[in-house]
Amino acid sequence: MAGPAAARRRGPGCGSLLLLLPALLESWAACQAPPVPAAEIPPDGGELGVERRFVPESCPRAVRPGDFVRYHYLGAFPDGTRFDSSYDRGSTFNVFVGKGQLIAGMDQALVGMCVNERRFVKIPPKLAYGSEGVAGVIPPNAVLHFDVLLVDLWNSEDEVQVQTYFRPEKCPRTVQVSDFVRYHYNGTFLDGTLFDSSHNRMRTYDTYVGIGWLIPGMDQGLLGMCVGEKRIITIPPFLAYGEDGDGKEIPGQASLVFDVVLLDLHNPKDGIAIENQLVPESCERRSQTGDFLRYHYNGTLLDGTLFDSSYLRNHTYDTYVGKGYVIAGMDEGLLGVCTGEKRRIIIPPHLGYGEEGRGKIPGSAVLVFDIHVVDFHNPSDSVSITVHYKPSNCTELSKKGDYLKYHYNASMSGVVKLVAWHSTQSWQDLQHIVIPPHLGYGEDGVEGEVPGSAVLVFDVELLELVSGLPEGYMFVWNGEVSPNLFEEIDQNHDGEVLLEEFSEYIQTQVDTGKGKLAPGFDFEKIVKNMFTNQDRDGNGKVTAEEFKLKDQEAKEEHDEL
Repeated sequence: MAGPAAARRRGPGCGSLLLLLPALLESWAACQAPPVPAAEIPPDGGELGVERRFVPESCPRAVRPGDFVRYHYLGAFPDGTRFDSSYDRGSTFNVFVGKGQLIAGMDQALVGMCVNERRFVKIPPKLAYGSEGVAGVIPPNAVLHFDVLLVDLWNSEDEVQVQTYFRPEKCPRTVQVSDFVRYHYNGTFLDGTLFDSSHNRMRTYDTYVGIGWLIPGMDQGLLGMCVGEKRIITIPPFLAYGEDGDGKEIPGQASLVFDVVLLDLHNPKDGIAIENQLVPESCERRSQTGDFLRYHYNGTLLDGTLFDSSYLRNHTYDTYVGKGYVIAGMDEGLLGVCTGEKRRIIIPPHLGYGEEGRGKIPGSAVLVFDIHVVDFHNPSDSVSITVHYKPSNCTELSKKGDYLKYHYNASMSGVVKLVAWHSTQSWQDLQHIVIPPHLGYGEDGVEGEVPGSAVLVFDVELLELVSGLPEGYMFVWNGEVSPNLFEEIDQNHDGEVLLEEFSEYIQTQVDTGKGKLAPGFDFEKIVKNMFTNQDRDGNGKVTAEEFKLKDQEAKEEHDEL
């Protein structure tokens, strides 16, 4: 088959008479030339005729002499007989323009073409194969018709072209050499034909930048990108797959266009990054290794994609810190926080879930946690008491067994109020009590009110103090005990004391000030308990033999009188 080329030499592997230049060039600079005016096809075929049958709306550059082009064509004689076609070979014709590698008419006709432009070209013999023709293919003095579609265009002086069409307002960091990136892309040829897409595979492309893992043009094109940035990277073939292509979808000498969105970025040398968003003015204590923390968090990828949230579960995440219960980056990021603090912790993958990822977290993903510390404690903590006010005339201090009346506000580390009251004394005589969970409601908490492992905070105002009884006593005498106590209780002198007699006697002693019951307890319950302890055989009656005062019994037995 013969093609629109000089008959002197055949281009390697082209299947036509056109001559190719198989050289790998070094750089690419965008050059533009206005399309040449369309010439009407003369009826006598004496001059070159160009008819622009389709011109794309966008034409960022046009063919100039010295450019390298890839195009499809149909070659036919004026009667419609086809003598050559690149479509039949399934490969574009690839050649430099204006360097004598094409027949003169084609060299001229290609100048000014845009990618995706279609031209109908009529070449007279003097600009084709002249009076000699090509034996067996092109007769002498033949007028040649070519239907040409330009699919690619580049120049040996071209460089990588970068067009950013979206850049986030905040860009704390850009891609540098040796960084590891995760990005999505659509890869097309210059004519828009899609040859590859990470979106179709539903998986990002993950790689190091600037160390030779990518084609040189992509290594250059990714530098300086921000996470979330979108850019179009146009790469000439000598910075892509060169003369041979990739042996699959990408043909030789093809310009490549990548529409890229950067999703993730880190460097193997990165540590965690901490951004303090809210630090309470008062921070009496900061978390340390071995502490137990309860915190809320939103977990996102670097591009903002949410992968987990404790808020959505309506439950804090509870864990020890610095003991390997959480990923290494979180173990480090939770140290030194205050109760109530909000901070952002950015964790590189080697301190997160690594190359494999987990669940909704892809491999090699940078993790961003926005945390809010609800409370923390240490298993060795005891109750913490802070006195805000103590009256100057305080002569009696509360002790174990005393009966107290007090107001209080209960909260969880000052975050959520459980119970509240409004003090009539403007919070003047208060005691601030912090109770760790192992001295509060423990790991289980109180359903619907106090979560498990919660630190409790009580602000207490003491209103009244009633001295209690010695430990183990429910009733004491204020004076000497009658030596005939049983006979006094046994009012009908039948040798037996019933519950009614016992209760009436104790009530009389309390009313007359001769005796005192343990404060804060129900009278009937205390008396019944005292009576039951004296009724040793359980028959509902107490005899003189059963009746004993407390000092007449061993300590480990009954505690009633």
